[in-house]
Amino acid sequence: MINIRFITNIIGKLLLIECVCFLLCVLISLLYGESDTLAFLYSAIITGITGMCMAYIVKAPDQILAKKDGYFTVTCIWLFFSLFGCLPFIIGNTIPSFTDAFFETMSGFTTTGSSILNNIESLPHATLFWRSMTQWLGGLGIAVLFLAILPSLGIEGRDLYVAEVPGPTHNKMAATFYSSARKLWLFYLSFTALETILLMFGGMSLFDAICHSFSTMATGGFSTKQDSIAYWNSPYIQYVIMLFMFIAAINFGLYLTALKGDFKRIFHDEELRWYTIIIAVCSIVIACGLYFNGWAGAEKCFRDAAFQVVTIMTTTGFATADYLLWPTLLGLLIFVLMFIGSCAGSTAGGIKVVRVVLLFKNSFTEMKRIIHPNAVINVKYDGKSVHPTVMTGVMAFFILFMIVFSIGSIIMAIFTDDIATACSAVISCMSNIGPGFGSIGPMDNFSHLSDAAKLFCAALMLIGRLEVFTVLVLFSKAFWKR
Repeated sequence: MINIRFITNIIGKLLLIECVCFLLCVLISLLYGESDTLAFLYSAIITGITGMCMAYIVKAPDQILAKKDGYFTVTCIWLFFSLFGCLPFIIGNTIPSFTDAFFETMSGFTTTGSSILNNIESLPHATLFWRSMTQWLGGLGIAVLFLAILPSLGIEGRDLYVAEVPGPTHNKMAATFYSSARKLWLFYLSFTALETILLMFGGMSLFDAICHSFSTMATGGFSTKQDSIAYWNSPYIQYVIMLFMFIAAINFGLYLTALKGDFKRIFHDEELRWYTIIIAVCSIVIACGLYFNGWAGAEKCFRDAAFQVVTIMTTTGFATADYLLWPTLLGLLIFVLMFIGSCAGSTAGGIKVVRVVLLFKNSFTEMKRIIHPNAVINVKYDGKSVHPTVMTGVMAFFILFMIVFSIGSIIMAIFTDDIATACSAVISCMSNIGPGFGSIGPMDNFSHLSDAAKLFCAALMLIGRLEVFTVLVLFSKAFWKR
């Protein structure tokens, strides 16, 4: 059975962390002398009291977390954080509708970046900061944050990690798990600080630089401006953000390898190599297409193409150009990239490059087996044979992902007027990208959708962020058996 009492303790302690984040926003609101101070203060009090009750009043004599508990816990963490995270929006009347506030908050914590806001600049600074901070916290994973700072609880952390971290990570952090979790957050914080400094050199204010660094390192996409990165019209800022989006979407296990001095492992990583090749090839193809269609000069064509390829493939969702105005074939390429995503074990969403590579390799290997039926031919990745169970898991994930996408598109078609909006809304939410096609393009948002459509999209965000299986397994009868 699920260890409800211990899971309640865990969620309660995490809510106390969220309470501290609210108090930080109170300080920012006081600093700018704006109207949302009480909204964050009341939110901190409500969240703090609830967290204290869950963490210390509910006793858990059996402090054991099984793998089954891990899946349930991680799903509950995202739901609870989003439910309490939307309080400042509702209490402060910046987003008075619960559905809209929950959608915006879930979009933040799942690092999706889809929004219902039509006048972002009118929001108070503390609200904008909280909005970006939801992405930063959700980026590397609230569960990994929990493991990094609360190891004294004696939880078997790998079960939470496996349930939360996207993709079939082939760089496991086994022996020194808790130490690795802390190192990941130190790395995450360091690169956030470095990007903030570089953005300030480009003319961003300290506040805007911090918020955009939060969103970039989380591959989230929330901006403090309605026009997103296009607001600054700065090639320097675009190239800096492009670089850090690329960095944030690389398997974080490789950075731990680099910290140990094993740089050879990075240069020989097959997923990183294909990730780089796909981005480079697609950027060049789209840049050439734009240039020969008279979009702009050579440098701007390359910059617009590269930025949109990187922001879509890393599932960040920042915007510098409206790809809906591009030739149809180039838009189709962008749509395909929405499915692929980037590297496993990063803050990004999507199917992941490693899975796509393994699927293609398995297809070609199967053709060889047909030609040579008596030969023993295995799929190889990074020079090693891939175990059949891994391939089964990859194929099962891909099939389930496409089933959810197909059914989701049919359901969304009920709520929308065109199939482009319906299909792109589903894949945008499942891959945690943000913008889509049709009426939810890079220069539009989700505000015009019905409440039912928004709640459905929020559910897709959670399913996609937690890798489909983690959420859907909760609906199976076998999961709840002893």
